[in-house]
Amino acid sequence: MTGASSGIGRVTARDLAARGDTVVMVSRGGGRGAAVAEEVRAETGGDVHYLAADLGRLADQRALVEAFRQRFDRLDALVLNAGAYFAAREETSDGIEATWALNHLGAFTPALLLADLLVASAPARVVITSSDAALMARFRWDDLEYRERYQGWGAYAQSKLANQVVVRELGRRFAGTGVAAHAFHPGFVATGFGGGDGFMARLIGVAQRFFARTPERGADTMTWLATADEALATTGGYWADRTAKPHARGARGDEVGPQLWERSLEQARVTPAERAAFDRVATAAA
Repeated sequence: MTGASSGIGRVTARDLAARGDTVVMVSRGGGRGAAVAEEVRAETGGDVHYLAADLGRLADQRALVEAFRQRFDRLDALVLNAGAYFAAREETSDGIEATWALNHLGAFTPALLLADLLVASAPARVVITSSDAALMARFRWDDLEYRERYQGWGAYAQSKLANQVVVRELGRRFAGTGVAAHAFHPGFVATGFGGGDGFMARLIGVAQRFFARTPERGADTMTWLATADEALATTGGYWADRTAKPHARGARGDEVGPQLWERSLEQARVTPAERAAFDRVATAAA
């Protein structure tokens, strides 16, 4: 589970560990991630592990995959929850806009590189935290990274739209393998998300104090998608409060998935060997 050190990620990690599942909590190094994993282990008595990775960095995405493979030989559920809102435009050390790098590529790349392990562990599932913010988004195909006229909310909404497209495309490509992929909307949750400078960040903080749901309620659908048999009956879905709902309009259409997939392969600097490895385990390779 990425984005596991706070909010809905911590709640889901705790609930999975309490069920008796082996849980690998992932968050950026240098923070409280290792301490939080130890807290969850003490609270639940569960088999809880910690791996450090900054999912906004391409090298860390690959390092996480390799570190996981060195310690574990199966993957029943890949829960991709890491995300952030950036009021001002930032670039990662790879030269990629930070919202896109973390919220989109930070989910796309691990799912792609761990595909063989998911298929070998089937029935398995991929769960990605999206948002209804995607409802107001359209892809800026000529400027996905907002190099011109940056808008923090626009960049965030586009990244959440990409999450929905990725699960639709994973659902198509994983067809028949026993791996289901789903995105979900946690609702407006009272967490530290959105903290920082800027009018929108301050507005989010104020709104959380008065209108937000608890992390426990926000995490419920994520935990359910990661564990329930019903979540294996379909794939490529978008969920809220354990109920399937339509994808955002910008995520629909037969052409958007392959187009985003190819752009993402390029941005994530996926090698020909890595593409071939995915194609070998997917039934509907591009």
